[in-house]
Amino acid sequence: MTVKITQLKRDFTEGLSQISRFWGFPKGMGAIFAVLYLSPAPLSLDEIVEQTGLTKGAVSTEVRALARMGLVHRSSKLGDRRDYYEAEADFYQAIRSILKERQNSEFDRAVRSVAETLEKLESGSVSGDEAEIEFIRQRVKALQEFFDAIDSLGKAVIKLERLGFTNVKSILSVLK
Repeated sequence: MTVKITQLKRDFTEGLSQISRFWGFPKGMGAIFAVLYLSPAPLSLDEIVEQTGLTKGAVSTEVRALARMGLVHRSSKLGDRRDYYEAEADFYQAIRSILKERQNSEFDRAVRSVAETLEKLESGSVSGDEAEIEFIRQRVKALQEFFDAIDSLGKAVIKLERLGFTNVKSILSVLK
């Protein structure tokens, strides 16, 4: 069974939208990245709107967020006043950008609030139904463990970065 390229692109875009939502980013952000990643040339906001079905305001907002994270780069064309955008194609760079976003103070506040909630739950200072408290404690603890893993991954990437990308590729090729 053959699949048309347009359907393949739609499926890929939907897949990245779901991944984006899983990681706590808006679905539109994943869709925009997918469209730009599969485009052989930079796209204008209007072209991104056309391909994603998102509003121009949403595209503009999400493109700025993606650019701030280093996942999308802005460019221009001579004689054209519009901005054009292309996806970061270097996955190592993209992961580094996402992990650097982890250093964002808003994210740190959210992580701290999870840790503080877990502290309260584990100190015994929360009153109420014991089964509900235990359920919530388990959920918050799982989230805390996830954040700890992300922190460890971030630290590992930073250490690998110090080795240099060429050295990291050499090490990884030996492990294959």
